[in-house]
Amino acid sequence: MSVTNTTVTSLNEQLNSLGIRGYLQQHQDKGLLRVLTCGSVDDGKSTLIGRLLHDSQQLYDDQLDALKRDHKGRNSDGELELAMLVDGLQAEREQGITIDVAYRYFSTTERKFILADTPGHEQYTRNMATGASTSDVAILLIDARYGVQTQTRRHSFICSLLGIKHLIVAVNKMDIVGYNEATYNAIKQDVQALMSQLQVPTVDVVPMSALKGENILTLSANMPWYTGTALLPLLETLPIPQYGGAATRFPVQYVNRPDLNFRGFAGTLVSGRLAVGQAVTAYPSGKKSTIKQIVNFEGEQPSATAGQAITITLNDEIDISRGDWLVPSTDSVNLTNRALAYLVWFNDQPLEPGRLYDLKLATRKSSVSINRLNHKVNINTLAQEAAEQVAMNDIALVELELTETLPLDTFKNQPGTGNFILIDRLSNATVAAGLIQNVLAEEKPVAADISVFEQELNALIRKHFPHWGARDVRELFKGKP
Repeated sequence: MSVTNTTVTSLNEQLNSLGIRGYLQQHQDKGLLRVLTCGSVDDGKSTLIGRLLHDSQQLYDDQLDALKRDHKGRNSDGELELAMLVDGLQAEREQGITIDVAYRYFSTTERKFILADTPGHEQYTRNMATGASTSDVAILLIDARYGVQTQTRRHSFICSLLGIKHLIVAVNKMDIVGYNEATYNAIKQDVQALMSQLQVPTVDVVPMSALKGENILTLSANMPWYTGTALLPLLETLPIPQYGGAATRFPVQYVNRPDLNFRGFAGTLVSGRLAVGQAVTAYPSGKKSTIKQIVNFEGEQPSATAGQAITITLNDEIDISRGDWLVPSTDSVNLTNRALAYLVWFNDQPLEPGRLYDLKLATRKSSVSINRLNHKVNINTLAQEAAEQVAMNDIALVELELTETLPLDTFKNQPGTGNFILIDRLSNATVAAGLIQNVLAEEKPVAADISVFEQELNALIRKHFPHWGARDVRELFKGKP
């Protein structure tokens, strides 16, 4: 199989043949695929992205010249160090590793791509999860010499948690193992067993050499036993998934009041569709109204669809603030203060059950505590294990208890509003990313209401003075009239 000439047409050739207006129009009409590269340390993620950019002729002359002039721009064999096209931080260049997520943009004649290069080191799992959260498809790299590793399993599990339904497993460095078919088949068998456990619906296993450029644009003569598709043609033909969920969700980001005659609610329509005249309900208040106007940067519009940034005005003066949701009145929304969620823990300090954290969900910030650790996931076996502590890079199922009743969605049904982050209230550091798995019944507050300050003070005393024997103040008042 080969790639058509148009696939590898350079930027300059496209501009010369189409003109700037024609190129921009063609670019605007193309589909966009967000691609993640992940896997263990030194599997060749940055090199693969550099090779894709280089071989598809999507590099400018000054980028190549800068790479050639850099004393670290070539390896011991005299070949270009294509990974340096992606690694932008000085520490990354010095150490030869990826630390932060690097995004690169390119296009072929078929579609546009955003490539996210994520770190393989365990300590940077949070960066990998960040890149995966906005990706449509993941390229999971495996070093042909070592096969499936712990980070391979961890990254696969995170991808499946985040709803990525198509994984391309790139068995890299096939040149080092002599293009051995038996090596590829053994790894493929392990990969299929892993993906079956994770219930990933679609998996392609592609043998390649990112350094040599084999099975990237065209099939390699060194691997005639592989009868699948090369990587770039595969990426060009994958269906682009539609995210956001079937229901309509409009979280209000900003209340726009430029003068006395205009009061609009600005934000991005996460999913679904809204139209002028449609009946909507504001959550969590439950107040109802109808849409008077939908405005974007082009002016008034009759309707809006998922992904559009809009401002909405209503026919009634109802109290709506940042973080509230506008939802069609025909849709149902779960209002509760409890949920089950998977957490990927990012922080050096372990999770403290009972301690209050800030929860950022859509455009709302609230307070939440983790009252129960259901289980952790053993990354090597994917088995569920009893959890007494959640440490850095652990993945655990926990029970959340919010300090207020809010609209909540499960990630499976509404990915756009079913994910959140946890923030430490003292350091303001992001300590975890979470996905809501199940919405639980609301737990009504007891009559002896406890202030947020009292709960925080109680949590600090229990943490720093355990010898005092202080009990959780919320447990003391549970069930009391």
